[in-house]
Amino acid sequence: MKYILIFILIFSSLQAEEKKQKVTIGAGPYIQTQPYKNVDDIVIPSPVIFFDNGIAYVRWSRAGLYFFGDKQEDYAWGFSLTIQPRLYGYKASDIQGMDERKTTWEGGLAFSAKTGKAYIEIMALTDMLDRYESFIVKTEAGYDFEFANFSLYPSLILIYQSSDFLNYYYGVKKSEELGSRKEYIPNDGLQIGAQTYIKYPFTEKFSALINLRVDKISKEATQSPIVNDDYIYSGLLSLIYTFEY
Repeated sequence: MKYILIFILIFSSLQAEEKKQKVTIGAGPYIQTQPYKNVDDIVIPSPVIFFDNGIAYVRWSRAGLYFFGDKQEDYAWGFSLTIQPRLYGYKASDIQGMDERKTTWEGGLAFSAKTGKAYIEIMALTDMLDRYESFIVKTEAGYDFEFANFSLYPSLILIYQSSDFLNYYYGVKKSEELGSRKEYIPNDGLQIGAQTYIKYPFTEKFSALINLRVDKISKEATQSPIVNDDYIYSGLLSLIYTFEY
């Protein structure tokens, strides 16, 4: 991932206009609960990068390159190729009799548009490492608010997940049946989420950034015999540094 980010920053700096570009970098702990029975939460250190010059972008841990669009002072839109990590899954030792379900990388096509403080983004992503060997479609719409020193960025997220995606992460194969746990093959489903970023500046360049998110997993996922929770909760707490170059 770090080599991809370095390439994008170098490429975009060579191609961008002469005006200065704003870059935000930082790091902090990321926590994500698991909906599975008896599977520990995910807790990992996470880099935080925000950068967008109309040619390339990095948004936290997702990166992309625009290939068509327009960026003006009061609006911007663009189509891009994008890549992001998928932190789902569990080890074979976590759930007795179940095969491992691995994390992966997703890549695909994204469309984003912003006018004023409102924005929307639609992504069609596929599994680049052939874990679930299918696709998802994610739509996110949000708005930027400012209250005193705080900046707030709430958004609503809808994720269409194919049956192959849900079968990989929530299905039970015939060979994995155990006691009351029977074979389970889900259909496609819709996951609904809400999140917000909260930014509080300490100085002109240093700030605290918090991300809070909750996802209601699809009905097809909740009916799985290995699932114990209808929701996935996640969050990030980081210190960030913003500069221009």
